[in-house]
Amino acid sequence: MKQPSIVIVDYGVGNTRSVSNAISALGYRKLKISGDEADILNADALILPGVGAFEACAKRLRERHLDALLHEAVLERKKSILGICVGMQLMATASEEGGIHAGLDWIPGRVTRLELPDNYAVPHVGWNNVGQKGKDVLFSRISGSPNFYFDHSYHYQCDPAFVTAECDYGNHVTAAINKENIYGVQFHPEKSQNNGLRLLRGFFSEV
Repeated sequence: MKQPSIVIVDYGVGNTRSVSNAISALGYRKLKISGDEADILNADALILPGVGAFEACAKRLRERHLDALLHEAVLERKKSILGICVGMQLMATASEEGGIHAGLDWIPGRVTRLELPDNYAVPHVGWNNVGQKGKDVLFSRISGSPNFYFDHSYHYQCDPAFVTAECDYGNHVTAAINKENIYGVQFHPEKSQNNGLRLLRGFFSEV
């Protein structure tokens, strides 16, 4: 089977190296970390990582004109993309983290601070089980309620039709979203051992 060409979008933030290491461990060799226009437009699959604050990530995307480039690649050319953590949150309409900041608006929704019972810590850091809510290729190689590693203080609120998995952490927290060729996960598959690798394999197998 022909391997897909994969680009981890480099916009100056995000744990690109650990994501790259996880993908390489699966045996994929046509892999680049790049913010180059030709690389992104010629890729079969894109990964949008992200760590830190939404505002800083969104600002870096726009400073490097990657917002318009990704719009062309994802919305017009229909490249499959997987957003990870803040990379998923950037797909929202806006975020309330540190003020109101515009996102890519690919899947309408808002990123808001976790509002949890007093006995639940914010940020949400650690391993939690994820319950699937709908069919999603990301979980095609995973059964039951797998656990993944989370690290976040804000979560994505959107139309339930786009939510394919949730985490129960004192409240229903969106764990995965999907709309056509656009996928996102709040957790870190690259830090989630075998379940994370299976999820990445499911994504690339669909491509």
